[in-house]
Amino acid sequence: MSILEALFLGFLQGATEFLPISSSGHLVLLPAILNLSPPSLTLIAIAHEGTLLAVLIYFRRDIWAIIKAVLAGVVARDPMGDTESRLGWYIAVGTIPAAAAGLLFESFFEDVFGNPTAVAFFLLITAALLVSGERRLTGTKMLAEMTWSDGIVIGLFQMLALLPGISRSGSTITAGLWRGLNRETAARYSFLLGIPAILGAGLLALGDLVGSGEIATQWPVMLAAFSAAAITGYACIYFLLSWLRSHSLYIFAAYCALLGGGYLLWTFFA
Repeated sequence: MSILEALFLGFLQGATEFLPISSSGHLVLLPAILNLSPPSLTLIAIAHEGTLLAVLIYFRRDIWAIIKAVLAGVVARDPMGDTESRLGWYIAVGTIPAAAAGLLFESFFEDVFGNPTAVAFFLLITAALLVSGERRLTGTKMLAEMTWSDGIVIGLFQMLALLPGISRSGSTITAGLWRGLNRETAARYSFLLGIPAILGAGLLALGDLVGSGEIATQWPVMLAAFSAAAITGYACIYFLLSWLRSHSLYIFAAYCALLGGGYLLWTFFA
């Protein structure tokens, strides 16, 4: 892959990781449509780490407050004593389903990743999830009012996003809306919940890279993808949180339906 293609990959990853339109779906379909070199799973994971840097910088105060609260709660033997501490435990529990499924069924998810038709179909599922979330929207619950069941349900929806084409942010925001959160609060929790998953995928990829020696030969390409993903990802976090204060998710649902349905029609008539 050339540096220009890596920049495009990083831009694509950064733009679609946090917008509810499925980064994995775009990373499969657009190279197929544009006849680009298919990106390796390792390079995709490196681009994911760029988006991880974006979310760590954007939510640095929230993350630090959660870490301090969790540690203080453990020391005081009152782990659920305040909102930030509870959020930390909800995020930990919500990470388990996706981590367990990813380890147990890794080969299955890799096979689906190589099937653009299946990915296009799952984009249609993302569109349906976003519409259902909007139709169930009540917008009354804040982060301080979340419960264990909220954390578990949203974590199970994050597990669905192991299927390429199902948006991680879209599925978890939808779950948050189903559980009574407003749009901005659901999106904020979705971004925080995604940190362990993105970090874990990147660490596994880095371990593979160190073992294979690719870093020495591919570092310019990896740096390009990482940097583009970080910059674009930060901008998209800011955009989505601002957008959801006064707008719905329907525009993203329509986009997913058009991209997924359009690809299926294109392959059918090609």
